[in-house]
Amino acid sequence: MRLFTGSACAVVFVVSVGAGPFAQGAGQGQAQGAPPQGAGRAGGRQAAGGPDPARIVPGGGIFVAGWVGKIDAAEAANGQVLTNSKLSQDGAALHVETGPATTYWNPANKASGNYTVKATFHEPKYQAFNSHPHPYGIMIGGNDLGTPQQSYMYCGAYGNGTFIVRGFGASEDATKDTVYSISPGRAGANDAIHKAAGTGQPVTQDIAVTVKADSVECSINGTVVGTYPKAEVVTAGRLKSTDGIYGIRFAHNTDATVTGLTLVK
Repeated sequence: MRLFTGSACAVVFVVSVGAGPFAQGAGQGQAQGAPPQGAGRAGGRQAAGGPDPARIVPGGGIFVAGWVGKIDAAEAANGQVLTNSKLSQDGAALHVETGPATTYWNPANKASGNYTVKATFHEPKYQAFNSHPHPYGIMIGGNDLGTPQQSYMYCGAYGNGTFIVRGFGASEDATKDTVYSISPGRAGANDAIHKAAGTGQPVTQDIAVTVKADSVECSINGTVVGTYPKAEVVTAGRLKSTDGIYGIRFAHNTDATVTGLTLVK
């Protein structure tokens, strides 16, 4: 378990509460409630000019009422803005198209105590905009979101049978993100995680994060792929608390839908 400063080429960790995860109404083509983006360098290895630099999604912005988002500081340092990614609604589904790596949430969606947040993620064309797998998943424990003091963790799946558990902690520098990994960190493998048949083929993952009295679990397709003592995730530089806002996180250059985002107590 190593604390480091950087931005992950990852994504991002449910009866519905508040306004509900799929609040009705659409935006008018502009990002709603977009927090200021920091400038500066914090990792973002691919986005910084590797084989898959972050693209610009045409007609980007946030088009789901009540939802907001934030791109990683490293993406902002490379000239990216929130409206270079897109969050829209397609029937009962949220449709996410990134550009820069982006975390989305509705401030009304809060969880506390013991709970599970779950959703189904469908990638219609695996690696459609990347030369290698990029993940997406569920974010929990969001506090001070959109500020340098934000904290959250997420569990995400890749379409090649691996997963990631990672998070953001409060940063001492407003131009940088403080990112931490939780064992196995990036690309832990598990047979329960679905694999796409090949590039351009569809793949679907059911992802859930469960908070218990003493632990946090990441489950994919009904199998617990990782269990983490609360003492490891609620500590200095990591989560302020497992209580907080929940949402979704997508790595850069991803295109997938999210259905059934739900809080279960």
